Amino acid sequence: MRIMKKFIGDRKFYRMLFQIALPILIQNGITNFVNMLDNVMVGQTGTEQMSGVAVTNQLIFVFNICIFGIVSGAGIFGAQFYGSKNEEGFRNTFRFKIVYCALASLIGTLIFVAFGEGLISQFLHEGGSGGGDLQATLLYGKEYLLIMLAGLLPFAVSQVYASTLREMGKTMLPMVAGVLAIVVNIVFNYILIFGKFGAPALGVAGAAIATVISRFAEAILIIVIVERNKEEYPFARGAYRNLWVPMDLQKKIFLKGSPLILNEVLWAAGMAVLNQSYSVRGLVVVAGINISSTISNVFSVFYLTLGSVVSIIIGQLLGAGKMEEAKDQDVKLIAASVMGSAAIGLIMIGAAPLFPRIYNTTEEVRGLAAGFITILAMIMPVQSFINCCYFTLRSGGKTVVTLLFDSVFVWVVSIPLARVLTGMTPLSITTIFFCVQAAEVIKAVIGFVLLKKGVWLNNFVSD
Repeated sequence: MRIMKKFIGDRKFYRMLFQIALPILIQNGITNFVNMLDNVMVGQTGTEQMSGVAVTNQLIFVFNICIFGIVSGAGIFGAQFYGSKNEEGFRNTFRFKIVYCALASLIGTLIFVAFGEGLISQFLHEGGSGGGDLQATLLYGKEYLLIMLAGLLPFAVSQVYASTLREMGKTMLPMVAGVLAIVVNIVFNYILIFGKFGAPALGVAGAAIATVISRFAEAILIIVIVERNKEEYPFARGAYRNLWVPMDLQKKIFLKGSPLILNEVLWAAGMAVLNQSYSVRGLVVVAGINISSTISNVFSVFYLTLGSVVSIIIGQLLGAGKMEEAKDQDVKLIAASVMGSAAIGLIMIGAAPLFPRIYNTTEEVRGLAAGFITILAMIMPVQSFINCCYFTLRSGGKTVVTLLFDSVFVWVVSIPLARVLTGMTPLSITTIFFCVQAAEVIKAVIGFVLLKKGVWLNNFVSD
């Protein structure tokens, strides 16, 4: 019975969890479901189009994660400032995010313009009986990337506002703005990809245009509502009077946040390099991984949402100095995430042979995708635990530890393992994919030890 109480909370706990998690879960769930529909729509136009978009999205994903790193680095201060009722400190973290996310958007645009074609080319290799036109794939990828550049800044701004609101525990507005973006995206995707209602059939370009329009819609809605309701969102009062952030706070954010930002960037880049390692086995592998990651993103929404909830709840408790309550609730949140992920993984295994058949592609690609989906489903409870460990450590300011725990592991273990197995062994790509995913168990063991030691129980905004 005592063990049950340790891992399972009371009604009050789950009511709080439900109130915070549900809007995030709905927003993320709908977003990933619509992304899946977008992917399927593009997949109807052909393997080359699908692969070109998939490779480009790998590159844009690195930028997106850079933005998440910046807002997260400042956000660990934001959550604790809010928990300690320091309004000016909370406002300054918002300013920090705005300034540095705008700068990151400018740098990202310049890099993609200068090096986009070369980066896309790194993913394109011959292989597999299905073949595939590599030059056509490259052209589709370039076309998609150049249009998507227009959406980098509005995406960054919407993430700044959404993260700030979530640190306050106000998750409804980001959800509403996200749902609006999703509706706009799917409507314009249908119209512009396939040429409906008199519009030209733009294919890949139509998908990019629809995404850019949706990002502007999301940013505009969330900004307008916050600016018109400053009593409810007091951080917005005078937020743009000047964009100066006190140097002592900047130093603290960089000290605590730089490893986190670096971690996010290195992790995203690592994921791109990892997928590039798989891609040497052919364009069919690129297509198969794209299909598997699309459905995996939908099923992973549950445990990713629980990670966000961990950062909100634990961050506020640590900022308020409630260490014992933070320990207790962290255990219960992790238990809920792992158990839920195990159940979801079983459903995903059932969908593995069915989902790839939606795509207009070859049987070889479908078979690879089904195998990848099954492997991702099997490892989902482990990934869930790792995700919660990461957000717990981050909430306590252990950003150097998270850097070693997360991205360094990818570069030191996952990527070398994938490189060696793909380049020096006759193993099938499915077996290689399994070996790389199974190595995540090592990270789970490390995370368990770190949580058990309580190294994350820190209040760093009390002054």
